Amino acid sequence: LEDVRISQAAHGVSVVELAKRNGTWGPVVPSARNRRITPNTPVEFSGPAASSPLLQTPAGNDPAGTVNNCSEGYTPWGTYLTCEENFNGYFGANDAAWTATPEQARLGFSSTGFAYGWHLFDDRWDLSNPNYTNEENRFGWVVEIDPNDPDAKPIKRTALGRCKHEGAEVVVGRGNRIVVYMGDDQRFDYIYKFVSARNYKRMLARGQSPLDEGTLYVARFNDDGTGDWLPLTTSNPALAGWSMDEILVNTRLAADILGATPMDRPEWTTTGPRQEVFCSLTNNTQRTVADAANPLAPNPDGHIIRWRDTRRHTGDRFRWDIFVLAKDTRVENGGDATYTFTDPDGLWADDSGRLFIQTDGGQPFGNNQMVVADSRRKEFKRLFAGISGDEVTGLAITPDQRTMFIN
Repeated sequence: LEDVRISQAAHGVSVVELAKRNGTWGPVVPSARNRRITPNTPVEFSGPAASSPLLQTPAGNDPAGTVNNCSEGYTPWGTYLTCEENFNGYFGANDAAWTATPEQARLGFSSTGFAYGWHLFDDRWDLSNPNYTNEENRFGWVVEIDPNDPDAKPIKRTALGRCKHEGAEVVVGRGNRIVVYMGDDQRFDYIYKFVSARNYKRMLARGQSPLDEGTLYVARFNDDGTGDWLPLTTSNPALAGWSMDEILVNTRLAADILGATPMDRPEWTTTGPRQEVFCSLTNNTQRTVADAANPLAPNPDGHIIRWRDTRRHTGDRFRWDIFVLAKDTRVENGGDATYTFTDPDGLWADDSGRLFIQTDGGQPFGNNQMVVADSRRKEFKRLFAGISGDEVTGLAITPDQRTMFIN
């Protein structure tokens, strides 16, 4: 158990404060804000599923922890959103007779997980332990952290659904409503959007979180270049008989029923200055049948899709196109080796229409990298190359846009 605790302490989120001194960033500033948020840190749930029996265990243990934190988002009110991605791999089963339920199977739970072995010594992570039934349902959420308040518990926002969240791009839409775009990073999974119920400033003034009340949607990309945001709600006839907490805890299964478009590993989303939204689709070597939004079968190099919603991000319709197929930048396709890339992952669009693209995968022309594109002319240039075997990821920009932090 001591070894497991050491392993668990290495997972989760770090909050670190940096300062710019004499023109140079760092080192870390001694600060009360600096802290670790691990799988054993107390957390709380909020939103429509917060009190659901699906989030309660027979052991009655309090919710704790966050794991496999991937991409992020940040809110206009100064908090940080961290996304729990491959959380299934931390669980296992000690009982050889254990079998996954359909809900567990849809998220990839298995008896061995990623072979961390936590379940062998820490009962919370043992899927076959009846005292901890539903513990796995407490992971797979978007988690809100206030970096400036070390005493505030991280909050898991259930209104944003449960899946293998890759990121949470937050924008202010029509009527000052908060809109969050999210990718579910697995082959043949979906792109989601959340729209807050009301003007976010008024909600905050009343002590309400804009991330707790609203509508969650999943995307369907039509062959004619149009798209539909399908509401994941109890009023949708296709989900008759589902409760709201069932929809939010088992979001993938609900989206399956609605007929959302299975995508080629949706990862980061970002919004450009003309209300366009970009999503990186890293790759899908298992695809055998192409469709309009995923035009390659198989798709080993990935692509980036782009759309624009109606009603300034808050509508239920959109128009889309393919921004770039990564294979088309390859030298053998007439591309220039100075901007060849594959496996797009991290994305950020600035106010001038530049799109920054980070890669994670097999690079036929060198290491993983970051390139920048003129989103109108689709001209690409390499800015940064990593070391052998790395992933280039993470984008944080100072408000004056003079410094970019990447990993």
